Amino acid sequence: MDCIIIGIAGGTGSGKSTFTNRLRDRFGDNITVIYHDNYYKRHDDIPFEERKKLNYDHPDALETDLLIEHIKRLRNGESVECPVYDYTVHNRSDKTVRIDPRKIILIEGILLLADPRLRSLLDIKIYVEADADERILRRILRDVKERGRDIDNIVEQYLTTVKPMHYLYVEPTRATADIVINSGMNDVAFDIVQSKIRLMLEEGK
Repeated sequence: MDCIIIGIAGGTGSGKSTFTNRLRDRFGDNITVIYHDNYYKRHDDIPFEERKKLNYDHPDALETDLLIEHIKRLRNGESVECPVYDYTVHNRSDKTVRIDPRKIILIEGILLLADPRLRSLLDIKIYVEADADERILRRILRDVKERGRDIDNIVEQYLTTVKPMHYLYVEPTRATADIVINSGMNDVAFDIVQSKIRLMLEEGK
């Protein structure tokens, strides 16, 4: 199947999901979205309190091999069963979600551009950046409202793993992106990206 594969990376709270959702709204049934977060490795053998302390911002925390396999299968026109991660228990759930191939496959994740094998599969690589203060504030609001986290846990996780891993593994991938934008709400960047996607669709890539 001839499809366009787009990757959206950037630090936590940078605006990746906002940009992703805008593209999904624009292209509707032509687009399918996969979240790298859903490929966090299972840790059934580790108690909940210990899982809370794991480093989820290191590339090794993710089963990227499985994501790569799924992308290749989708590109070949096959459907896949995508894992589902449960943030409330810090573990992959037993559920899966069927992902069907579409003309546009959009993949989102903070470490999406960290693996050369994964980067090589992407037709468009986007990096969304934002001020560090803005990112931590957005993360706090999201984790409290959507993931049932407490402030102490959020702050400890941010200082011990999120912040140092961002500078070590996430920010360096900015240099590998085709497009760098400063906000998920940047209308000029959005118009450029969606115009490029439409052009690629018309030309059959």
